[in-house]
Amino acid sequence: MIFPAVDRAIFSAVALSLGFGANLFAQQPFQFPTANHALYEIGHELKFFAPTAPDKPWTTGSFGCVRTDGRQMHEGIDIRCLQRGRHGEPTDPVMATADGTVVYFSTRPALSNYGKYVVIRHIIEGIEIYSLYAHLSEIQPGLAVGKQVRAGEVIATMGRTSNISETITKERAHVHFELNLFVNEGFAGWYKQTFPKQRNDHGIWNGQNLNGFDAREILLAEHNPAAKFSLLNFIRGQTELCRVLVRSTNFHYLKRYPMLVLPNSIAQKEGVAGYEIALNYNGVAFALMPRADSEIHSQGRFQLLSVNEDEEKANPCRHLVVRRGSRWQLTDSGIRELELLTY
Repeated sequence: MIFPAVDRAIFSAVALSLGFGANLFAQQPFQFPTANHALYEIGHELKFFAPTAPDKPWTTGSFGCVRTDGRQMHEGIDIRCLQRGRHGEPTDPVMATADGTVVYFSTRPALSNYGKYVVIRHIIEGIEIYSLYAHLSEIQPGLAVGKQVRAGEVIATMGRTSNISETITKERAHVHFELNLFVNEGFAGWYKQTFPKQRNDHGIWNGQNLNGFDAREILLAEHNPAAKFSLLNFIRGQTELCRVLVRSTNFHYLKRYPMLVLPNSIAQKEGVAGYEIALNYNGVAFALMPRADSEIHSQGRFQLLSVNEDEEKANPCRHLVVRRGSRWQLTDSGIRELELLTY
């Protein structure tokens, strides 16, 4: 028997009702990671985004299902360079988007399609969010794990490093910029169990353990003078791709992001037997409601409760769900995403 999903509007309303008003927080807006602010120039997106080729639209350098005719996910935004040296290489300084702590950097481009990259942890409105800066030519001397950095502080120089066989051309030089939630502290163990024959050179800072949001949306929302940006409300306001029920009660994500956990008086009274989780199309768990055993009518570890068909049609590239006949099912990719979340 499929457990009837809570009405989506009610589910979202409960989530937003728990939100702290944006003006209750001291604002710490994200800053651009380079001097390129052309995102604000309407109709001039090609000044800001680096598309995948000269004959491709600017959207191929943006976030989402924008690669390979919409079948491939791009989890960051590619920001064009503004400065070049005498040999045509980019020289733009890359800066921390907000105050934070360096948690990881890699100086060996052969180990990742990110090339040389840096990850910084930020706390904004009590939320841990991680910025990532990739394809760097150089990392700032003295940068170290644990180093505190300020918003706007130079952390690297833009480049075009990567381990992919197709080299990033000088013309397309850019910084790949991401804003992510962290999925699981146990990632290394999950990866070894799931992909026993594959190497993991970056431990918990493997890109698969960071689920991204559209940084373009965030930067534009912050720039809107009519609205005070709240990261918490931005996360809670994500469009739902699907809702799933998981029979797990003690996974890391719950402790790291308690502000995304919704109240349920029945589970509070009877005890928690699982969680009903709303995922966006990139697999970000943005609302989690505890469920009591009396509310669960399935013994499986994962149960797909509902699918937003319009959203799946618009953004299918993560392939988390699939329709087989008249029924929707979790794909292998969707199951892996949930296994990582609850590992």
